Amino acid sequence: MALETLSPEWEFDRLDDGSQKIHAEVQLKNYGKFLEEYASQLKRIEDALDDSVGDVWDFSLDPIALKLLPYEQSSLLELIKTENKVLNKVITVYAALCCEIKKLKYEAETKFYNGLLFYGEGATDSSMVEGDCQIQMGRFVSFLQELSCFVTRCYEVVVNVVHQLAVLYTSNKNAPKIIETSGVHFQAMYEHLGELLTVLITLDEIIDNHATLKDHWTMYKRLLKSVHHNPSKFGIQEDKLKPFEKLLLKLECQLLDGMIFQACIEQQFDSINGGVSVSKSSTFAEEFAHTLRTAFANVETKLGEPSEIDQRDKYVGICGLFVLHFQIFRTVDKKFYKSLLDVCKKVPAITLTANIIWFADNFLIQKIPAAAKLLDKKSIHTIKTQRENFLQQKAQSLTKDMQSYYVFVSSWMTKMESILSKEQRMDKFAEDLSNRCIVFIQGFLYAYSLSTIIKTTMNLYMSMQKPMTKTSVKALCRLVELLKAIEHMFYRRSMVVADSVTHISQHLQYQALHSISVAKKRVISDKKYSEQRLDVLSALVLAENALNGPSTKQRRLIVSLALSVGTQMKTFKDEELLPLQLVLKKLDLISELTERVRAQCDCCFLYWHRAVFPIYLDDVYENAVDSARLHYMFSALRDCVPAMMHARHLESYEVLLECYDKEIMEVLNEHLLDKLCKEIEKDLRLSVHTHLKLDDRNPFRVGMKDLAHFFFLNPIRFFNRFIDIKAHVTHYLDKTFYNLTTVALHDWATYSEMRNLATQRYGLSMTEAHLPSQTLEQGLDVLEIMRNIHVFVSRYLYNLNNQIFIERTSNNKHLNTINIRHVANSIRTHGTGIMNTTVNFTYQFLRKKFYIFSQFMYDEHIKSRLIKDIRFFREVKDQNDHKYPFERADKFNRGIRKLGITPDGQSYLDQFRQLISQIGNAMGYVRMIRSGGLHCCSSAIRFVPDLEDIVNFEELVKEEGLSEETQKAARQLDSVLSDLTRNFAEGTEYFKMLVDVFAPEFRSPKNMHLRNFYIIVPPLTLNFVEHSISCKEKLNKKNKSGAAFTDDGFAMGVAYILKLLDQYQEFDSLHWFQSVREKYVKEIRAVAKQQNVQSINQDEKLLQTMNLTHKRLEVCLQEFELLYFSLSSARIFFRADKTAAEENQEKKEREEESVKASNGDLSNSTSADPVVK
Repeated sequence: MALETLSPEWEFDRLDDGSQKIHAEVQLKNYGKFLEEYASQLKRIEDALDDSVGDVWDFSLDPIALKLLPYEQSSLLELIKTENKVLNKVITVYAALCCEIKKLKYEAETKFYNGLLFYGEGATDSSMVEGDCQIQMGRFVSFLQELSCFVTRCYEVVVNVVHQLAVLYTSNKNAPKIIETSGVHFQAMYEHLGELLTVLITLDEIIDNHATLKDHWTMYKRLLKSVHHNPSKFGIQEDKLKPFEKLLLKLECQLLDGMIFQACIEQQFDSINGGVSVSKSSTFAEEFAHTLRTAFANVETKLGEPSEIDQRDKYVGICGLFVLHFQIFRTVDKKFYKSLLDVCKKVPAITLTANIIWFADNFLIQKIPAAAKLLDKKSIHTIKTQRENFLQQKAQSLTKDMQSYYVFVSSWMTKMESILSKEQRMDKFAEDLSNRCIVFIQGFLYAYSLSTIIKTTMNLYMSMQKPMTKTSVKALCRLVELLKAIEHMFYRRSMVVADSVTHISQHLQYQALHSISVAKKRVISDKKYSEQRLDVLSALVLAENALNGPSTKQRRLIVSLALSVGTQMKTFKDEELLPLQLVLKKLDLISELTERVRAQCDCCFLYWHRAVFPIYLDDVYENAVDSARLHYMFSALRDCVPAMMHARHLESYEVLLECYDKEIMEVLNEHLLDKLCKEIEKDLRLSVHTHLKLDDRNPFRVGMKDLAHFFFLNPIRFFNRFIDIKAHVTHYLDKTFYNLTTVALHDWATYSEMRNLATQRYGLSMTEAHLPSQTLEQGLDVLEIMRNIHVFVSRYLYNLNNQIFIERTSNNKHLNTINIRHVANSIRTHGTGIMNTTVNFTYQFLRKKFYIFSQFMYDEHIKSRLIKDIRFFREVKDQNDHKYPFERADKFNRGIRKLGITPDGQSYLDQFRQLISQIGNAMGYVRMIRSGGLHCCSSAIRFVPDLEDIVNFEELVKEEGLSEETQKAARQLDSVLSDLTRNFAEGTEYFKMLVDVFAPEFRSPKNMHLRNFYIIVPPLTLNFVEHSISCKEKLNKKNKSGAAFTDDGFAMGVAYILKLLDQYQEFDSLHWFQSVREKYVKEIRAVAKQQNVQSINQDEKLLQTMNLTHKRLEVCLQEFELLYFSLSSARIFFRADKTAAEENQEKKEREEESVKASNGDLSNSTSADPVVK
């Protein structure tokens, strides 16, 4: 505070001791510090709200937005202050009425239009249940009541406006004049009144076009009838029903019969108690008609021109006013009426709001039938024909229009960028502002033209129920994009626009003030005094005062009203008045620039034409190059969300939003995302499998679509989510590749290649599947073998020593083999749980095979021979040194052939041998599974340093006091390690399990016929050796069909069955292999002796025969030896050293020891063998 302004009491303290300066410096430092902090905070906010998130903006979700519209802080009474009290009152009344109309219009546009338009939306016919319509209408009644109050208020305002104007332009010669009105025309008042009438017309049109609303209303009334008959059932008091029905009737008459506008103009405008007389006032009628003609003249010249701003809306108001004029004064200016109708040729239809289209000819003919009769039918028909012609021409010229607008808007955007990015030069400041003003207004005009074309064309098609061609749809969608591009341009440069708008407003205000001051000087210089001149002067002063301040709506309204009075008496010259009017028009536009741009670029109407969206998406997909335009379309689709929030027929407007969101997303998925995903996947597959030459992929012949453009798009913002096309496709490919790899793990390499290709070609950051990939020499999968074990045991041969299975025959040049490493790989892939499942499958398989085995042994031919052989052996064993005679076995082998052979030359004994080989193969497979499991465990546990001393991780984690999640993880690790060590140390005794499960049945008295098995083993071995020799001989032949060098499945099978029958001792008592060896050794010696004799005689032919016999005998002996060794090895697996009785005794002793050791603590004892079912 300056020292001079101190009050006198403080004057003694004038001494400056410097304390004030120190204090000021401290404050200044603090302020500087605050500014620095604030600047850095703003910088952080700016960085956070960078463009990087999404190129598209969203007004509803903007965290920070610039509001350029200045709000008036002062009241109208404070603004309208002159020495001329009468003029003050007139202007105040009119300004207040205009403000009231603006408020009503705003309320109608935001709340009532949208509430009515969206009624019935958000619920499809299929999802509607009986009674839903009535519930929706029940919720909506309160809204209709609010609308009724609103309409009533509009009626009152209309009457008031008419009265206020009529009082000013009174015809009564005796009544004193309020102000001189001879040259005064309050154009603004009529414009506002026209706006209010437009609101009522729009409400009528919305309700008239709303079939759903009327249907639901009828159903609701029917429901009330039912309630009326039985109120107690619905829990309603009867005395409340009557008033409610009356209210509904009132609402129906007032709102739903399409008489809102009609009721307004049919009001009683003449005051009954000798107040204002309206209809009799010829002066007012003349003034009314004159203003209408003036307004129409201004509107008509601009309609359909590139510089059109809001003339269409004003034209609707003029039509409304014309009907009101006719209703009050009952006179029709036929020439003017015809002029109004002629406009329809230029403007066939006008969009009132969203999808509501209005035909002026229908309206004028319907509302003024008296005048319509005077018109010839031909001219009325011409208007309708012209409307159809307009639509046809529009459809043809749309693409051309779109291309020209594309050029216009692109060049305008370039101009905007260049003019806004240039530094402003102070010496050319005014010129620069004028340029900016022109560019801004040009942008708005483009937006208005585009909006008009899109709305008129789309709504006309809809109204006239004519189909649109795909070309038209694409062109219209392009125009929508251009519209949003204009809005985006203004929004993107909103910082510079905001800065410029204030400067331009000030510049325009200065120009207006200059014009007014010139006129004011002219008035003052004229010394003739009159009330009229005083009014003019006061009006000019008022206009000056209003312009000296922010360019708010109220101030501009006051300027407009004041100049209506101030321009009479030729205060302004003609060449001054037009520029002034132009400046004020520009001021109106610039002051509300952002609001007007937003209103013109609002694509809420697209909700009603969303059927075009699928076609649009198909087009975007086909022309991927300019896929970035998706941002604009989604922004346009998002425009209807604020309007939807006024829906009142559902539980919450969010239901409607959800429904819309879902619908758009489904269309997007179906017509773009899914197609894109499939196409990318197909492209990757074909690229990876080019070696297969699937189809022609030459881009010069089949064309090429570069879909990579979609992946460079920023995420698209829609509702409360971002649609990231790149992430969506990446997720789809990840999911598909993962799922397909799990189904066929051997394809992992192909999918890895496709992943890499997706990264290189499309820039997608794919996720590794992290599935246990199979090795390149994976071999047959355990799962496959398990599912087809019956096929596996018949097609593969087992080698006992190498633990390997070899394919019997193959169509290829190579045979498949399966060894322990392959099984270990499969177990690593599928987990150790597969081992038990495999043994279960083997058990099921063995059951079926043993059933066939039992049937063979029970066969009379076989059983009788075997019993005979057993009896024979018992009789001759003492003579034969307890050895089973070779001849007897050979005789059995040959005798079986007499029972019959199969078409491929196999005897019953051959088939029995094959059965036993298959059982043995199954046991070999079980053995391999166990070995593979141990192999897998050992490779998994190789990272554990000491198996004897494994630390407890859970205890260590608890000691460190780590989090609960870490403790849980440590617990899991401990359990995994203990499982691995246990599996590695023990391994499950699968053979023992498979013996235990079948042995009781084999050894039971009811299966006595099986106990003859040991005596059939000698002929079986003979049969096997013959078969084995023939297979090995085929190895050297060209046709290797049936060749084999190993088949240890037979030995395994014999050993297993002997163990099941507990017949090792019985078989050993035959001393069969000794008998065979003796027989062959004896024969070999005899042949050797003969060879010696023949060598002396030198009979070459006989000697060769002898050599061959000797060789054959040695081969047979060798084969028997090999079989003996294999059988001995196989017997070791089944603990052939002990009989069943000895094993049981040992088991009992072991159990007793374990009971003693555990001191009865059974909780620690674990079952030795898992049960296989």
